[in-house]
Amino acid sequence: MFYKDERLALFIDGSNLYAAAKALGFDIDYKLLRQEFERRGKLLRAFYYTALLENEEYSPIRPLVDWLNYNGYAMVTKPAKEYTDSLGRRKVKGNMDIELAVDAMELAPRLDHAVLFSGDGDFRPLVESLQRQGVRVSVVSTIRSQPPMIADELRRQADNFIELDALRDVIGRPPRDPRPEPIEPGATDA
Repeated sequence: MFYKDERLALFIDGSNLYAAAKALGFDIDYKLLRQEFERRGKLLRAFYYTALLENEEYSPIRPLVDWLNYNGYAMVTKPAKEYTDSLGRRKVKGNMDIELAVDAMELAPRLDHAVLFSGDGDFRPLVESLQRQGVRVSVVSTIRSQPPMIADELRRQADNFIELDALRDVIGRPPRDPRPEPIEPGATDA
């Protein structure tokens, strides 16, 4: 439940929201997402958290980060760390949980409602702390994916759970596949 006069802020765990939307088969239109929550209340801030690979020539997330930065989102980024796991596979680590939690705690005295776009159970203590400060917390994620993208303890702690799939028609767009459609063997171009 949202009230028109409440001050709200969005805290978007970029990689978590991306994974949830991908599991549901759609992309997020961030312009529509911002408009939807501006309609629901007095939007003070929309934070987007992501780690970036700095040593790569081209990062596929860089155009999104630049667009968000120029279109009203407060971008919080840090360099991702690359490492090789015990099986010799290249892995990337870039957890933004602490940055998100610190920003939410600092903004809490000026908020009525925080909207957390993440299903990460590590955020349960943050939600509980915000609630103790009088801030209502909505969590946006999905239980409709297999497996569900939201931790049960986070969903139970939140004042309100918003199913991401229910927002598909409001903030979604069909996924963009950068690869051309494969031509089936024996098919002809008409």
